[in-house]
Amino acid sequence: MLTEITKQNIQRILAELPDGVALVAAAKTRTPEEILEAVQTGVKIIGENYVQEARRAYEVVGKRAKWHFIGTLQKHNVRKKIVQMFDMIETVDSMEIAREIDKKCTQIGKIMPILIEINSGREKQKSGIFPEDAEQLIRGVSGLSNIKLMGLMTMGPRFGNPEEARPYFIATRMIFDKIKQINLPNVEMRYLSMGMTNSYKIAIEEGANIVRIGTKIFGERDYGSS
Repeated sequence: MLTEITKQNIQRILAELPDGVALVAAAKTRTPEEILEAVQTGVKIIGENYVQEARRAYEVVGKRAKWHFIGTLQKHNVRKKIVQMFDMIETVDSMEIAREIDKKCTQIGKIMPILIEINSGREKQKSGIFPEDAEQLIRGVSGLSNIKLMGLMTMGPRFGNPEEARPYFIATRMIFDKIKQINLPNVEMRYLSMGMTNSYKIAIEEGANIVRIGTKIFGERDYGSS
């Protein structure tokens, strides 16, 4: 069950987000019932890090919300269930992953919207492609028939002064703008997914139109929240 404070958090965040900025509620570790209540309170997009958690929640919530995969994706985890369930995958960072998504989508006749994850801080412990390698990956992905590349995603630092995240968001936006001008086939640079609980306001200032918020909605997790 969600607390009244959590419901108020959702309503407050939705009210303060500028027009055109979408909220992805990062639901890691939350129960299916909590996620359903969040949707009933106004959340339209659920972000999931783990496939098994997402499947349990999906059984309860279904198509009442859109589903974004926001966790680290590995080739062996790309299964039909993922491409059937999710409406967008935000964390593609290699041709290997992109080809596997394309293959599974071909099998079920689906075109999957994806974002390329940029490791804008060049942090070794994080997934994502380095900025200087992004264009080559994007050009490769543009040739896949069952993927639609819709934009970019970056994390930025999770803690610390939110202002420290600004250079990472600027760097990602610059790639976004550059790719948009190239006008590649099968690439529509529509979404810039940047910022979490600590930094989403800075991200919006730098052009984000998707923000991923977990802690500010649900409170602290026992491990690894957004």
